[in-house]
Amino acid sequence: MPNHPQLLVHDHRDNVGVVVVENLTAGTDILGVVTEDNSEIRAVCNQDVPIGHKVALRDLAVGEAVIKYGQDIGKVVKPIHRGDHVHIHNLKTRRW
Repeated sequence: MPNHPQLLVHDHRDNVGVVVVENLTAGTDILGVVTEDNSEIRAVCNQDVPIGHKVALRDLAVGEAVIKYGQDIGKVVKPIHRGDHVHIHNLKTRRW
């Protein structure tokens, strides 16, 4: 298990975290930190995820809101599992 965070979560309402390391690969045990109170979150990364992209903190159903930084950033368009890469292939903005 890592002892430095690879994922940052800003708010306990968030259901995704942001990758803050290069080359996060599938199968990696992820340590995430919730900046709101410095609590920890752990998960296993299901796919390779680039720095700055999102990882699901729990399973998300089609139509559900994706919450990042405490804000609704879009809706799920394909089922997402805990540890999945969350990006344009499974998330769409509500504007379009």
